[in-house]
Amino acid sequence: MDAHSEEITVEQAAEGFAAEVARWREVRGMSKRALAKAMGFDPSYVSHMESGRTKPTEEFARLADEALNAGKAIWRRWCDYEQARTRDRRPPAAPPAPRRPEQPYATGSALVVNHDAAHLKYDGRSYRLTMRRLLRNTGAEPVTRYLIRISVDRYPGDPERSNAHYRAHPLTWNELDLTATCRGEAMRWQAKHDRDAFKEVWLLFDNEHGRFPLYPGESVWIEYAYTVGDDKWGNWFQRAVRLPTEQLEVQLAFPAHLDPVVWGTETSMTAEASPLRTPPVRTDDGDLRQFTWITATPALHARYRLEWRFRARPERETDQGEFR
Repeated sequence: MDAHSEEITVEQAAEGFAAEVARWREVRGMSKRALAKAMGFDPSYVSHMESGRTKPTEEFARLADEALNAGKAIWRRWCDYEQARTRDRRPPAAPPAPRRPEQPYATGSALVVNHDAAHLKYDGRSYRLTMRRLLRNTGAEPVTRYLIRISVDRYPGDPERSNAHYRAHPLTWNELDLTATCRGEAMRWQAKHDRDAFKEVWLLFDNEHGRFPLYPGESVWIEYAYTVGDDKWGNWFQRAVRLPTEQLEVQLAFPAHLDPVVWGTETSMTAEASPLRTPPVRTDDGDLRQFTWITATPALHARYRLEWRFRARPERETDQGEFR
């Protein structure tokens, strides 16, 4: 559940605002440049806002909410920030201690993804996503954690309804049943952002038995998985390329009796959504119908979205949503 504004610091409120902007921008499949253009800002401004280098402003919140059709979700984060800022106007007794910089996640990161494989299976009631990534540390320092995101949007064409849905039925850690492993070891994890429909999580290269950092020059497979019911997951799945990646693979597995069909689009930093350059490949395996799509050297910051429909199931208004 979301923290109330009176319970969070100005810094936490600013981070929450930035995360909300990033979430809705990616839900809408917009690059930072495209969003900045829609809002009438310099292209670097959105990047600075999402990274925390620029503090939230009322104008930015209003324009971003309108441009992203976020149903006042971004505006509410601005209100949280403004309330926290108003409450915390007392001068500090001493200069705040410098924050330890977080490991970079995208631009400038030392991590490279040699292989990124997503397997999404639907059993008729819930989706279980298993992600496997072969990471290589090309930097000069050990990597001790890795950031993942979980985001859903039940009614992407009606953001106010979607936001209301998640306020009443938020994603919970218990239902997600998040698990992660590396080198046969369970990985601890820490929540960075915990929202009704959006989670950011640090997977840690350690557990109660010890630490196993990814050292410079090393490569390692990590695997993590979680579950979302189809009352909160919709019928599309999006992959955003946030690190240099050599191969990206997505496999969808559905009950064959639902007669699923799949299609997809891709969006880059410089182009609007267009059909995937190659189609998903269908294979039938007993009671399952699988669709596999693979691309080599995907562009950094590109987004690939696969969508589906179950022809044997009557169309339902609720069969809409997003997950990444």
